[in-house]
Amino acid sequence: MEHQMPVMHQLAWHETLDMHELVTLQAAGLIKLKKSVRKVKDPQLRNLYVYSIQALENNLRELLAFYPAAPRVAEDSEVKDSGGVALYAGDLLGLTKTAVRNYAIAITETATPMLRQVLTKQLMMVVHLHGMIFYYMLQRSMYPAYDLNQLLAGDVRHATRALSLPY
Repeated sequence: MEHQMPVMHQLAWHETLDMHELVTLQAAGLIKLKKSVRKVKDPQLRNLYVYSIQALENNLRELLAFYPAAPRVAEDSEVKDSGGVALYAGDLLGLTKTAVRNYAIAITETATPMLRQVLTKQLMMVVHLHGMIFYYMLQRSMYPAYDLNQLLAGDVRHATRALSLPY
């Protein structure tokens, strides 16, 4: 019996949120790469930057094509533009989120009790820092975590901006 792919009418909530995380991370990375590629003097490294830029652009275009199928729950509203502050805050939020994941993985691989204790202490510190950054962004309407429509509309704006930047 052959398995057929279902026709996509609407994305599930969990895959929409995972897609949001991927788009947010890659759009921020794309902006940073495009702003810095001219500073890279080594030709081989510059080629790696250009290749990475093109790969991220392709990834964003492919993922943005799924946004119309994302679940909608309320009327669209605007996230206020905070003039670049949101980009830096979001970058910091992404860094701490990645650190939380990396610390959790490292702890599960640690056999030395003293190292496990240090990693656990540092994990708790970065969890606290992540919360501080998240609430900073939430209070300033930079991260509409409770409004899926705003969240996804912000992704589209951010990714479209990243794609339109020259390099």
